[in-house]
Amino acid sequence: MRRRKFVYLVGVASASGGIAIACANNQTTTTTTSPATSPATPASPAAGALENELVIYSGRNEQLIGPMIDRFRQETNANVQVRYGDTAELAATILEEGNNSPADIFFGQDAGALGALQQEGRTAQLPQNLLDQVNSRYRSPEGQWIGITGRVRTVDYNTNLVQAADLPQSIFGFTEPTWRDRIGWAPTNGSFQAFVTALRVSQGEDQARKWLEGIRANNPRVFPNNISILEGLTRGEVGVGFVNHYYLERIKQENPQVPVAHHFTNDVGSLVNVAGVAILNSARHPNIAQQFVEYLLSADAQNYFATETREYPLASGVTPQGDLIPLNQIESQTPDINLSNLRDLEGTLQLLQQTQVL
Repeated sequence: MRRRKFVYLVGVASASGGIAIACANNQTTTTTTSPATSPATPASPAAGALENELVIYSGRNEQLIGPMIDRFRQETNANVQVRYGDTAELAATILEEGNNSPADIFFGQDAGALGALQQEGRTAQLPQNLLDQVNSRYRSPEGQWIGITGRVRTVDYNTNLVQAADLPQSIFGFTEPTWRDRIGWAPTNGSFQAFVTALRVSQGEDQARKWLEGIRANNPRVFPNNISILEGLTRGEVGVGFVNHYYLERIKQENPQVPVAHHFTNDVGSLVNVAGVAILNSARHPNIAQQFVEYLLSADAQNYFATETREYPLASGVTPQGDLIPLNQIESQTPDINLSNLRDLEGTLQLLQQTQVL
């Protein structure tokens, strides 16, 4: 996927309402964290001498990962520079910059962008000791990128309006007429588009088209993003909504009595996508980049993500927080998809336009 294709994807989504990738920061900013004034003992480098500078291009916003980067800086006494922006736009920038890119690390909000960079030969092989810390479902089969946290698609529902026993076990069950005028969705949202891409990959183009047409026939209410769907559910504007799991978990931290609960389907409707990282093959600071990946998989960082962002930790030995079913239970009832294949956003946008969803 070349620069022009990324530009096309961003442009089409913007014309349709904008790419609204969950938790992404749509403004590109650069933050530099200088070394601590009092020297800290550097962490042991994974391979070779540990450099004192690291450049990260991050599709995850500063509010979410800034504290982790600060902790890493303190441990390594390194000068860490971060460019924050939209995941797809940053991936396009890396392709445009080529081997002259200053980036060492790409921190993507979804696996599709990571897979696209791998396809274009811009990612480096990760060491096996890091890859082994994460289930093979959540990393590149070729070892070129690795998931840091899991983001699960759920059907959240208003418990005052919908009985749990009435919820279908398949995402296709929501195309039945009984759900007319009761569904909330956000077609311009990046996480929704990643789900549709997974639907295409796992079920085929025809089935994905039928699902989109079936939901559209049920007159769903359109929201701009995941959080607005949750707000609509809370107010009783819709009975069910297609969202990422962590929005409700964060709301429950402030309001445990909110009348909304998770429903996990037994198919791709409960897709586990990832936020993950790749080291660029043009990285000027490969050793500290590897150390950064190692840190993101540490118990300290994984517990931070579990408690603060309410995502599923992917490194073994760390458990999720909140009202969540175990990840291995979701894995047992959902298809094992090569997440690198979620890079075909172009085909998804075309399908959404053809079905008049966008």
